[in-house]
Amino acid sequence: MTKKKAGLDDAGDIIADLAVRLRRFLTEQVIADPVIVGIHTGGAWVAQQLHTDLGLQSQLGTLNIAFYRDDFTRIGLHPQVQPSNLPFDVSDRHIILVDDVLHTGRTIRAALNEIFDYGRPASVTLVVLLDRGGRELPIEAQLVGRRVQLSQHEHIKLTGPDPLQLSILEAP
Repeated sequence: MTKKKAGLDDAGDIIADLAVRLRRFLTEQVIADPVIVGIHTGGAWVAQQLHTDLGLQSQLGTLNIAFYRDDFTRIGLHPQVQPSNLPFDVSDRHIILVDDVLHTGRTIRAALNEIFDYGRPASVTLVVLLDRGGRELPIEAQLVGRRVQLSQHEHIKLTGPDPLQLSILEAP
């Protein structure tokens, strides 16, 4: 069953607002040449839009953290795992790590582990479209599009990439 929850805005509007706030954040932190890395799949879609909105010259990176998850032995691997694509050296770079939904923090932990396998960045800024709470690890985003409250039986689904749409799904 799918339902639209009050206060859940259009994904495009949230991303546009995030782009404005991210530009201001980068200026305040004096970060001139960041690279954006999106977590496959939804985070990569959001990262692509932020990359376009910010007009960055560097290539966009994507991570597929399937082999870095701490639960793949329980849930199994996706049968068609796509490789990560980091077309730049991460060492000493300012990385903007983007995901669609921040929940337990385990996806971000896996993404950080993978990034550090490629090198040691100067900094990592976490940007998420939605934060639904429920952390199991001490991970927080520097920039959040929207914070939403969901029951344990609800989850958020971002579909796309064109158009990007948010839905809240209830378990049967």
